[in-house]
Amino acid sequence: MADKDCIFCKIVAGKIPSGKVYEDDLAFAFRDISPQAPTHILIVPKEHRARLTDFGEKDAALLGHLLKVINIIAAQEKLEQFRVVINCGEDAGQTVWHLHVHLLAGRAFGWPPG
Repeated sequence: MADKDCIFCKIVAGKIPSGKVYEDDLAFAFRDISPQAPTHILIVPKEHRARLTDFGEKDAALLGHLLKVINIIAAQEKLEQFRVVINCGEDAGQTVWHLHVHLLAGRAFGWPPG
């Protein structure tokens, strides 16, 4: 179910234009408008969930599907090395309250992040 005030729900619904790179029945992926790497793609579930902790045991297949989508996009974009990030909560850096997975590539990343 969509949240009428959620920017990512509006993107998924086609109400806000995006640089779509992938879509299926469960997920939608688009280029970040403020990229933190040469390749920065956001993967979101079509169903609105504010954060990772909103997912339960019954949602394991959907979370697994998001990881599968990352591999599909990585192959599509010819990415051999990349970083995957999920921020959960304000202190972790989450600014949009719709679960999203960051797929970042195209530069070296340090550790620890942040």
